[in-house]
Amino acid sequence: MNIEKALQQRSESTCELCASADELSVLVVEPKSGDTTEECAYVCNTCQSQIDQSTETDPNHWRCLNDSMWNTHPAVQVLAWRMLSRLKSEGWPQDLLDMLYLEEDTLAWAKATGEGEEESDKIVHKDSNGAILAAGDSVVLIKDLNVKGANFTAKRGTAVRNITLTHDNAEHIEGKVNGQHIVILTKFVKK
Repeated sequence: MNIEKALQQRSESTCELCASADELSVLVVEPKSGDTTEECAYVCNTCQSQIDQSTETDPNHWRCLNDSMWNTHPAVQVLAWRMLSRLKSEGWPQDLLDMLYLEEDTLAWAKATGEGEEESDKIVHKDSNGAILAAGDSVVLIKDLNVKGANFTAKRGTAVRNITLTHDNAEHIEGKVNGQHIVILTKFVKK
């Protein structure tokens, strides 16, 4: 059985966050890979767009978390915790956060993307010029880099497209160079 069918069955073909039955899809809960149903949630287009775009969040839509935060599946619990943390300045989400209990590993997963941290505590990835890097950006190497274990040198001026950020280290990004997935220090790249 594929992941989407398993999630449809698990959620009874409704959004696991707001219970909507419209425009449902699989959402891989970062930083997991989505290889199993336990790393994914079945959500509607409205929930997914608000999860992805934190500036377009409608607090009233998320009152549904009062019910969905009690879901037994860790991926749904993680999403509920992240959205409640994002909205805690509204007042009511903080009350729900105070009631929500997550297992230690589930809480670590929920915090892995930096959601819920104060702005001053968040890990910010910056290139050699101080420009803030975001997942999906393209960068250029500013120095020849010896790639350990791959037996090649990544040349200065090489473009690295669609980078990913290392969530626990502000000095590391990941990307592909010469078909190899490598970790690169941010001080050796520029936007």
